[in-house]
Amino acid sequence: MNRTDLSSRIVLWAAQGFGTGRIPWAPGTWGSLLGIPLTWVLLHYCGLAAAWIITGLLILAAVPICGAAELILGRRDPGSVVLDEIAVMPLVSLPATTAVVLFQTPEWRAALLATSGKWYGSDVTFFAVGFLAFRLFDIWKPGPIRLSQRLAGGWGVVADDVLAALAASSVPLLLLAVIRR
Repeated sequence: MNRTDLSSRIVLWAAQGFGTGRIPWAPGTWGSLLGIPLTWVLLHYCGLAAAWIITGLLILAAVPICGAAELILGRRDPGSVVLDEIAVMPLVSLPATTAVVLFQTPEWRAALLATSGKWYGSDVTFFAVGFLAFRLFDIWKPGPIRLSQRLAGGWGVVADDVLAALAASSVPLLLLAVIRR
C-alpha cells in the first residue's frame, strides 16, 4: 500500500465517522448519534468557553476532511460522509446551555459551570428534542440551510449542518422558555 492510499483511507475513515457513515440506511443519523458522546464529554468535562472553542475547532477541522472525502469518492456531499454531523452535534445543546448559564442567578451560574452534570444539555428530554430537531432540519434543509450547500468543497458539506444544528438549538430553547414561565 502506498502513502497516498493510506492517507486516503485515513481521510475516509474520519470523514465517514469511523465507519458509521458506511451503514447503508440513515448514515447521517448514525453519524449524529456518534456526536452525542462528544457533546456529553464537552458539556460535562469542559467549561462553557472551552466547549465552544473545541466545537469550533472540530467544525473547522471537518471542512478540509469532508472536502477531501468528496474528492476521493468523486461525489458532492456524499451521504457516507458524516463527520460534519458529528462535529456540529454540540451546537444543538451549547446555545441553550449558554442561555441557562447567562440568565440565572450567580449561585446557579456557578453550579452550572461546574463539571457536575447539572447543565441544561445533560437533560435527556431536552437533548432528545434537540437531536430530533437537528435530524429534521438536516434532512428537510429549509431556506438558507439548503442554499449553504452551494458553497465549494468541504464548506458546503459542513455549512448546512452548522445551520441545521443552530436552527435545531432554537427548539429546546423555546421549550425551555415555555417551561420556565
